[in-house]
Order: sequence, then structure tokens, then C-alpha cells
Amino acid sequence: MRHRNRGRKLGRNPSHQRALLRNLASALILTEREPADGEDNKPKVKGRIITTLQKAKEARPLVERCVTIARRALAHQRAADELNTTATRHSDRWWAWRRSSQWREWNRAVAPVVAARRQALRLLGNKQAVRILFDELAGRFADRAGGYTRVLHLAKPRLGDAAPRAILEFVGTRDRVRKKAPKPAIEPETAPEFQGAEAPQAPQTAPAAVTPEAAPAEAPPESQ
Repeated sequence: MRHRNRGRKLGRNPSHQRALLRNLASALILTEREPADGEDNKPKVKGRIITTLQKAKEARPLVERCVTIARRALAHQRAADELNTTATRHSDRWWAWRRSSQWREWNRAVAPVVAARRQALRLLGNKQAVRILFDELAGRFADRAGGYTRVLHLAKPRLGDAAPRAILEFVGTRDRVRKKAPKPAIEPETAPEFQGAEAPQAPQTAPAAVTPEAAPAEAPPESQ
């Protein structure tokens, strides 16, 4: 029995599993980067990777966790930006800010951000992916409490072993917009001319006059 052993093994030992999921999560985040000129390994679609269905379902919680870590550090980053200086590093103005009490306040404000970045780096193992995660994805999902990714099944299996494939992508860019169907136009039934009153009755025609020719002949009196 596999008590307290949640998740799929994916035919690998634990260290290989962690490396696989870390690479999948980093690959998904790195698709959001701006490719350099002449780069051969350009992402085909931003924010999307295609893998097997089981791997996509296992990598999704790791991506969600990393985005949540970056999103929670946004408030501390804003507080630190207000206390930061725009002076050039090692200039006289920068050294004056460095020796002031404002630097100590900035240091305390930015400490949670540094801790969050180190935690994300420990999970992903890629500095570029962590930079994209905190600089771009955190602000995009600032108002979204969970559910940053989705898994879409593909109908065509993988060639070779016929493994079911799926798309793992970020939400918010290719969302389906549900359009409400228009209500059917039902023509109202024709109402009578006099609503609320009794409908006029058809006029009764007078009985036709009986002509003497058409009148029946009287029966002769019976003889006594």
C-alpha cells in the first residue's frame, strides 16, 4: 500500500522525478521570455508547453506554487521600491542613502522578497525562470487567487508509444469567451379585439318565410 505517497512515480526514482518536474516548470515559465536575435530555441507559443498528460498533471502544482510565492512577495516589493533610491551605485548620493536610516528600512522591507526568490530558485533551479516569474508573471496574476494554469487534453497521441498528450499553459491569454445564445423571438399570440369583455356573438338570422307552395297540405277532415 502507498500510504502517504501522493503523486505519480512516472517510472523514475525520487530525485529523477524532482528533476523532471523542475525542468517542466522552468520550461513553461521560460516560454514567456523575449527571444534574442538569432536564437534557435525560440518558443513556438508563449506560455504553453506540450507534454504527456500525466507529466502535465504532476508539473501543474509546482508551477502554481511558484506563482503563489511570487504573487505574495508583490506587496513587499512595492514597499521596498518606495524606499529605494534612483542614484547611481557607488555615487556620492548613493553612499549618502546607504548610510542613512532609509537604507535600513529598505533592507527590512526587501528581505521577504529575497527570501521568496531564494525559495523559488530552490524549487525551479533556474535563475532566468525566477526572474521572469517575479518580474512578469507575479504582476499578471496579482488579482487572481489560484488557478494560474490549465491542462488541455490533445486528441492525437504521441508517436511511438501512443502516450496521451496534453497542453500545459497559463490562463489569461487564450481564454474561451462564452457567448450567451440570443433568446428566441417568440411572436405573441393574436389577442381578441375586445379583451376583458365578452366576445360579440354572431347575429342570428331570421327564419325564412314559408311560401304557400312550400307549405304542407292540410289533411282532410275525418268523416264521422
